[in-house]
Amino acid sequence: MQLTSDQVYHEAMLLSNEAKIHLVEKLLENIGDNMEEDIEALQIIEAKKRRDDIRSGLIRPVPGEDALMQVRKMLEEK
Repeated sequence: MQLTSDQVYHEAMLLSNEAKIHLVEKLLENIGDNMEEDIEALQIIEAKKRRDDIRSGLIRPVPGEDALMQVRKMLEEK
């Protein structure tokens, strides 16, 4: 029999505070691992899209020094 999240929650409420903290840390650790993989996959998709946009001529890349100069100028204007 598989437990539902509500059942797990109610069982977890019976734990000591120390055990609850340990459980939360383990859950967050697991979520973090999965999120890193998802984020990396999304970054790869975005990088390929940008590469394709440059190759097709849809966008024109800006040299790094020029981009930094533009950002500095915008920050000075504020």
